[in-house]
Amino acid sequence: MEKLILLLCLASAIFRCFSSSAECKPQVDGGGNGTVHVRVGAVLDLQTLEGKRNQASINMAMDDFYAAHGNYSTRVDLCLRDSNTSIIGAAAAAKELLDDVGVQVIIGPPKSTQADYVLVLGNHSRVPILSFSATSPSLSTARTPYFVRTTLNDSSEVGAIAAVVKSFGWRNVIPVYDDTDYGTGAIPYLVDALHAVDAAVPYRSIIVSTASDEQIEKELYRLMTMQTRVFIVHMLADLGSRLMRKAKEVGMMVEGYVWITTDGITNELDLLEEKVLNSMHGTVGVRRYINRSDEGVRRFTKRFTEKFAQGNPSVNMSVPPHVFDFWAYDTAWAVAMAVERAAGAMRPRIRGSPSRSSVATDLDKLNVAIDGPRLLKAIHDTRFRGLCGEFLLVDGQLPVSAFEIVNVDGDHGRRETVIGYWKPESGITRHPNTNKATELMPIVWPGGSTTVPKGWQIPTNGKKLQVIVPVTTGFKRFLSVEWDPTKNSTSVKGYCIDVFDAVMKSLPYAVPYEYILLQPRTASYIDDLVYQIYLKVILPPSSSDHSLDLRPESKDVPHSLLQVQNYDALVGDITIVANRSQYVDFTLPYTESGVSMVVPLKKKPGNALIFLKPLSADLWISCIFFTFLTGFVVWLFEHRDNTGEFGGPLHRQLGIIFCFVCSTLVSSPERKLKSTASQIVVVFWASVVLILVSSYTAMLSSMLTVQELQPTVSDVTELQTKGVYVGYRNGSFVADLLQKMNFDRHRLRNYSTVDQYADALSKGSDNGGVAAIFDEIPYLMFFLSKHCLDYTMVGPTHQTAGFGFVFQKGSPLVADVSRAILKVTQGDKMVEIKRKWFGDRPTCSSQQDNLSSMRLHFGNFWGLFLISGLVSITALAYFVYNNPYEAKEVMAMMQQTILYVKGGKLDKEAQSVTEPDQNG
Repeated sequence: MEKLILLLCLASAIFRCFSSSAECKPQVDGGGNGTVHVRVGAVLDLQTLEGKRNQASINMAMDDFYAAHGNYSTRVDLCLRDSNTSIIGAAAAAKELLDDVGVQVIIGPPKSTQADYVLVLGNHSRVPILSFSATSPSLSTARTPYFVRTTLNDSSEVGAIAAVVKSFGWRNVIPVYDDTDYGTGAIPYLVDALHAVDAAVPYRSIIVSTASDEQIEKELYRLMTMQTRVFIVHMLADLGSRLMRKAKEVGMMVEGYVWITTDGITNELDLLEEKVLNSMHGTVGVRRYINRSDEGVRRFTKRFTEKFAQGNPSVNMSVPPHVFDFWAYDTAWAVAMAVERAAGAMRPRIRGSPSRSSVATDLDKLNVAIDGPRLLKAIHDTRFRGLCGEFLLVDGQLPVSAFEIVNVDGDHGRRETVIGYWKPESGITRHPNTNKATELMPIVWPGGSTTVPKGWQIPTNGKKLQVIVPVTTGFKRFLSVEWDPTKNSTSVKGYCIDVFDAVMKSLPYAVPYEYILLQPRTASYIDDLVYQIYLKVILPPSSSDHSLDLRPESKDVPHSLLQVQNYDALVGDITIVANRSQYVDFTLPYTESGVSMVVPLKKKPGNALIFLKPLSADLWISCIFFTFLTGFVVWLFEHRDNTGEFGGPLHRQLGIIFCFVCSTLVSSPERKLKSTASQIVVVFWASVVLILVSSYTAMLSSMLTVQELQPTVSDVTELQTKGVYVGYRNGSFVADLLQKMNFDRHRLRNYSTVDQYADALSKGSDNGGVAAIFDEIPYLMFFLSKHCLDYTMVGPTHQTAGFGFVFQKGSPLVADVSRAILKVTQGDKMVEIKRKWFGDRPTCSSQQDNLSSMRLHFGNFWGLFLISGLVSITALAYFVYNNPYEAKEVMAMMQQTILYVKGGKLDKEAQSVTEPDQNG
């Protein structure tokens, strides 16, 4: 406040000495049926082209308004004052208008830095200050309610810029802005909007407004040494045009670069020189949307150009209206409407109360407008269709509306091509009148390319990608470090390294990288490395304190111990887990996922029914059926003529035939057959039996030889109940997982190699070993490939995301590397890598599965059964054809027997078989 008071004192003195008052019609107070004249001030930079344009636009608005509303009872007397392009000049002009002229409303001033002081005067004197070009987000309508912003503030366009960045999937963006209020005001909002679409800001490039060409060039060369190739330029056109020219000179307007300009430059494209536009070829610009094809806008544009040329003959160029000229027109129109709405006797202003302070100030003596609140409300309630669209104030300012996205391509004789629009409610669209989200139209990028730039590339300083490899002594097939005496250096090998090399080679561009070996400090060394990549520091190996907590939120580590080191990636057998993803970005996994456990196998107790297992159930049923079918056919042919062998009561005959057929399973039948048909049936059945018995004997022998094994532990609950020791791999996150599963941390033991796993499991929990080993599935599968006869994997699988590669948060490489992983894992290269390091792994099935697979099934012998069945059915048909009467008797006898059996009766007379009549 003191700063403002001093400024006002100085401004008043200067303004009285050097200003020349513009004419202003005298105010008419109240008054019958006469026209009420209301004085409205306007503070503009009248010495500049922008100020002259604004003046012309406001004058046109007043002329047009009263030409259309000649019956209105009010008239606005416009009192113009020149700010002389300075803060002091603007403040002095506003004070003079408020104090001496007695205006009811002030339009302007044009700059945010000027408005910052003027709006305090308006708030103190209760006079609305309407600015159509003060766009700084720092100007608050909440803190100064008499400030009305009739334009959009700079933060309103960040949503459109973020939408463009998101649509192309760029992960890193660098804002380039000047150090003015305009340049710095919107950057916090821009950064927040970029973060909301998962785009990081690794660097902010600030260029002073007074920078020389050499300073601009130096900053551009610095940007060239960085990976990011997407730049958002937020500065005024004067400095922005110089930046664009220099960018082209140093080679940054070529293929691979992306330049996005905000409205500070995009709004000025019509006024930029041709050589500046040529240097901007391929840039994308965002600006506030005005429907220039609208008939009213087109008429205004034509009239404005003509009247401006007439009123400013010294300007030897065709000057079309600027976006702020459209807003100036709408602002003046809104003021005239509000004045009419608040029409009535405009009461005289009263002098402000003297300050009680020992220092009397001009601020305390400002007139206070009695009708200020009424006029302010009328302005807030004003709504109409203007040149810029719907004029509607929300909380004292225009709400965020549509933005136009253009491409500076020079096609079709135009300076720029509209490639889309953005609305807060629908996002990017191709047409301004639709709310259906689409993608932008084709874009010509720097260098004339139509291929979307990936947004980053290896910097020009030749720096290689720094890839950390943890030095471990565990499963060397996955990752190992070996000393090469011929080269006098260490080399890294293993499955993970080969996969990473294959993935990087499959990228569509070359990425030079080098492996950096780091010794583990603690058991949770992977987490430590993740934290260090996130913090971009490294703890020297010489540090003797291995108990330090390196998490980002920890305060254990003294800054004196940390060395700044910017590592780019981490490669190894690293599992993707949630807590790590908070600090780094993971690629897609390249291995199967999950955590399970292996336990020892023990011999199963003897099985008394093992003799049934060689044959499956369907084969046993088939054997029984065909045995009775064969016996029935033999009985039909033998019971009449061979009474010595097959005669007697029915139950005797059935018993004899059953024993006869069953005897064929183990030896040659002793009873002689007389019928040729029955002999043929028995011969074919004997062939089937011979093959079946041989197969059964061999299978049973194998089953008796193979030991049936079963796991010593069936599930996790059994381990927890018994309170036994369990193991895990050293350095793995599995230790934390086991504690979350309610295992006592004192009963956890860590191991590093396959041999240690086997030794611990063989000892058991009671003898210094463990009852089970928990680890990730790739390690367990490798372990079982060497010890599948003694151990097995049991229990549920706790899902994890698998192995992935680690990159810095926001690294642009992640998306491309993930796509390359899919390409490698789905091709033959992955098979080669697995075979190289793990060989052709044997299938390590459980013993129970082995026994199940050893069983004989009906499908193995269906051909034999088919032949035997066809022979039996043929013989049966032959019997029925040659002995129809006897066949009927047999059927009747079978029906009678079934009835007797069902009724529980046994008729002794029916037990004998009547010999068939010889004549029948």
